[in-house]
Amino acid sequence: MGFKSCFAYIVFLAVIAFFIGRILPKRWFHAEMFPYASYSFEKNGKIYDRLHIRKWMNHVPDMSRVFTKWMPAKKMDDNYRENLPLLIKETCIAEFIHTAEGIAGFYCISIWPGIGGFVLGMLFMLGNLPFICIQRYNRPRMLKIWKRYCTETEEMENGNTYAHADTEL
Repeated sequence: MGFKSCFAYIVFLAVIAFFIGRILPKRWFHAEMFPYASYSFEKNGKIYDRLHIRKWMNHVPDMSRVFTKWMPAKKMDDNYRENLPLLIKETCIAEFIHTAEGIAGFYCISIWPGIGGFVLGMLFMLGNLPFICIQRYNRPRMLKIWKRYCTETEEMENGNTYAHADTEL
């Protein structure tokens, strides 16, 4: 009874979390503020290279590939400059949802007291951890691209057409 109840709770939690992530106001999330800003030990996401994140991050499930009409695609296409602010906000939302899911998963201890509930809660938290790492890895990289684009645009509007040119004069 305990395992089935915990499993049903975790499935329910995942479904509800998905819909909450879709309806949360994006204005609540700011990539350069706590808790979404990079911490100094993360070195702007470079610490995740030690986890070889580039090798496995595209192999984990991605809801934007499943629900294409409900979530923005997470790819850099021709319109990436228009989509980048939204993608950056989406990384904050995804991190928030996966963190909240992982913490809420420990309610399994109340549903199934003892080691079984603890183990399922821990497994659910550990299952969300790769998704949190992916967001924390991608967000600083996207912010860097966005800041570079904003700087180039500002310099071009001010008449400096050689902003960030590859050649020297």
